[in-house]
Amino acid sequence: MTAREPKGAVAAWTEERGACDERRGKAATQGRPEASGKTLRTLVAGVGNIFLSDDAFGCEVVRMMAGRPVPAGVEVKDFGIRGVHLVYDLLDGCDLFVLVDAAARGEAPGTVSVIEVEVPEPDPSVLGSGPVMDAHDLTPDAIFAMLGSLGGRPGRSLLVACEPADVSAGMGLSGPVQEALPHAVRTVEEIIATT
Repeated sequence: MTAREPKGAVAAWTEERGACDERRGKAATQGRPEASGKTLRTLVAGVGNIFLSDDAFGCEVVRMMAGRPVPAGVEVKDFGIRGVHLVYDLLDGCDLFVLVDAAARGEAPGTVSVIEVEVPEPDPSVLGSGPVMDAHDLTPDAIFAMLGSLGGRPGRSLLVACEPADVSAGMGLSGPVQEALPHAVRTVEEIIATT
């Protein structure tokens, strides 16, 4: 998996089922559910804590998208710190799920990455042995683990992540993350335009 600085084409990565084609700058259609005369449901969910600086990245991306047109069947929602609500929303079914979040991956601050995520199968050895998710735990891993434990299976799940510079207490994004917002919005728009 490769991540690129938020300049030029969509943050590119290549895996066996790749989500972005760097040469075209468009989200790839491989593995995408095809419409059979019905509108597919796509959920773009911004998550994060606005009181922890760059952790607000996902919320800011969906805020910027709020007044923009989206294709039929696409919902753009700010879930903030309500991870459990997000998981329950996903249980209603979803053909494409795009999670937008700040995620430390060891890249330069402001780097936007697109990652295809497989929802984990529930582990029978730990089912019922304790809480699946802390109500305030919003890491992408926790969200996908809870979704998997409840039997949720979006058709395809992508994470649009931005490398944070600062997640300490405070409001407002750092410079590099603020500068990455337009690139992240374009990335999400290119992904949903191909559904």
